[in-house]
Amino acid sequence: MKLIETIEDVREGARWLGDAVPEFSHALSLTGELPLRRRKDGFEALLDAIVSQQVSVAAGDAIWKRLKKARLTGRRKIAAASDEELRACGLSRQKIRYARALAEAGINYRALRSLSTDETVVILTEVPGIGRWTAEIYSMFSLGHADAFAAGDLALQESARLLFAMNERPSESVLRSMSNEWRPWRAVAARILWRYYHLMKARSGVR
Repeated sequence: MKLIETIEDVREGARWLGDAVPEFSHALSLTGELPLRRRKDGFEALLDAIVSQQVSVAAGDAIWKRLKKARLTGRRKIAAASDEELRACGLSRQKIRYARALAEAGINYRALRSLSTDETVVILTEVPGIGRWTAEIYSMFSLGHADAFAAGDLALQESARLLFAMNERPSESVLRSMSNEWRPWRAVAARILWRYYHLMKARSGVR
């Protein structure tokens, strides 16, 4: 299984995609070098993902900072904290339930490092509050899977519509089918699409 561990790995994937797919070659000519975007794995990474769900980036960051300040980001700390303490940091009732479920799940994070993306998704989505998108994002950036791809991401879908001149935004299943042609570097394809999306979004905002 290919892993993305350094910026050189990202560059290798970008070269491969640029040679294989003309649209990606065009996108790369506009976006320039892609980011590495590697993060730590483990409980905190998934807790952060849960905290950030369905809120703005600013709101998610603010809640996470409060949790960090209160030293409530570890598995044992979450399990031992009262609902009042977690609510004071900004967590909703539902997210408190999700955070506790994650703390009680007993996930072997070290073992996840040797599993495939599909195996990782199966294990993580058994935890309430973790859907396929979150599990695939974790696989991409915390585990470094070069072929992980979050086809349910709306920005990826919209970027694909723009880059590939599609009449409508592809559904998750359609985009996942399209992405088979980008193996084994789908995580790099996602980086291209995200950068292209933000570039096009910025351009369309100029009058």
